[in-house]
Amino acid sequence: MNQQVKDLIQKLGEAIHESVSESDQISGVVREIREQGFDVLLMLEATIGLNEVEDEPETIDADSDAEDAAGPFTRNDLTFLKSLRISTEESEKTTIEGGDLPNQDSPPDA
Repeated sequence: MNQQVKDLIQKLGEAIHESVSESDQISGVVREIREQGFDVLLMLEATIGLNEVEDEPETIDADSDAEDAAGPFTRNDLTFLKSLRISTEESEKTTIEGGDLPNQDSPPDA
């Protein structure tokens, strides 16, 4: 990652902090909490993820059946869906072709 991108990420973090700090809505709610006799400590964590854009997205070929309206998925799509524990036919094919066993999270049959 080059220095320009690092600087932009830093600016993004500062912009998020400034937006929260200057929010009238947040200030109003904090004031109401204090009126109820509580002190407020607000800590937020922001995760900034970057994916480099490819010139031609890598896709996994799906069968061209009319039933398969979802179309091909990029590897990033499949990784995201897997993180949500959503499986697709394409992700199962990729998993099997890659040598892993599908449904590794499920307990073995007794």
